[in-house]
Amino acid sequence: MKHQYDTTVRACFTGYIVQAIVNNFAPLLFLFFQQHYHIPLSQITLLVTFNFGLQLLVDLLSVGFVDKIGYRASMVLAHILSAAGLLLLAVLPDLFPLPFPGILTAVMVYAVGGGLLEVLVSPVVEACPSENKEKAMSMLHSFYCWGHAGVVLLSTLFFYTVGIDNWKILAVIWALIPICNAAVFTKVPIAPLTGEGGSGQKPKELFHMRIFWILLIMMVCAGASEQSVSQWASTFAEKGLGISKAAGDLAGPMSFAVLMGLSRAFYGKFGDHIHLDRFMMYSCILCIFSYLAICFAPVPQLSLIACALCGLSVGIMWPGTFSKASAALPKEGTAMFALLALGGDIGCAGGPTLVGLVSGAFGDRLKLGILAGAVFPLLLLSGILLCGSHRFRSAAQKDGAQRH
Repeated sequence: MKHQYDTTVRACFTGYIVQAIVNNFAPLLFLFFQQHYHIPLSQITLLVTFNFGLQLLVDLLSVGFVDKIGYRASMVLAHILSAAGLLLLAVLPDLFPLPFPGILTAVMVYAVGGGLLEVLVSPVVEACPSENKEKAMSMLHSFYCWGHAGVVLLSTLFFYTVGIDNWKILAVIWALIPICNAAVFTKVPIAPLTGEGGSGQKPKELFHMRIFWILLIMMVCAGASEQSVSQWASTFAEKGLGISKAAGDLAGPMSFAVLMGLSRAFYGKFGDHIHLDRFMMYSCILCIFSYLAICFAPVPQLSLIACALCGLSVGIMWPGTFSKASAALPKEGTAMFALLALGGDIGCAGGPTLVGLVSGAFGDRLKLGILAGAVFPLLLLSGILLCGSHRFRSAAQKDGAQRH
């Protein structure tokens, strides 16, 4: 029974690679867009804001339509839109009178695909028969990291050998992955999900639960903690530290992604022997330290090491919060996953936007922008402690009820 879903799980892993492509390919070109198309940093910031902002809108709207049209059709649509956005990114900047509206339009198209993938992939894997859901979820999310690392490494090699001026060819090549995976999702088996057919809590009912609000805020902080550094790492390495494009991408975004993936793969392998709350708390503390080190390290090499450590620290935040939600609110289906994805994408949009705005306000000083982003892992740490106190009170109330 379990083995017939192996292809489904592998397709979901590839789905997160697709999401990594649409989220992380364009940021490698931010400085090129700024210099070649003369786009100011404030407008470059809008690309991040619109990408994740539209993804969170899709997260919200998907609560109403995913169950109606079905997960298979939604998965295929998500991949088609992701591919279309990448193809348009290669075409529209030269078709529009000004390049920026063309780039923004392409970003908006693939953002819809990315938003759908965020809502769909986790519950599809959650529904597949497996012995340890937390380990499966962490392993799933590690593939976002491997996709991120692959995008950075292969794109860097392409730019170095072929030239960054030919980036449009690479955009077309990346679009082939979602096209192929869309074809796979037309055939793989998809297990029934709780939430389809009207089961599970409705959003209004979830909003009356205190624990859900804590988890939602934790997802916001998880997304912001991850993307505040990830989205700006390439630009920071080049502009803030003054190193070459190839070296900056390899030492910044790629090392960040590899260590984030290793963190998730480690928990995916050994998660049944690790206390999730402690692992998340130690990760938050390391993340705060990394943000401070990025900003205050006396030499550029230490700042780059801190960027990599930040990737290690944020690895468990997103999948760990999903796992905590699944345990605290079991069998809540599409609505819960969609709203948590919404919270995560609010963080993914808000974190880099805050970094960009603060940096712009202080003369494009990215270190000060990243310093402002340290508030997110601090809030996430507070959320983990609140979840622990909520669980303790719930257990005490149950114990008291049993005694009476």
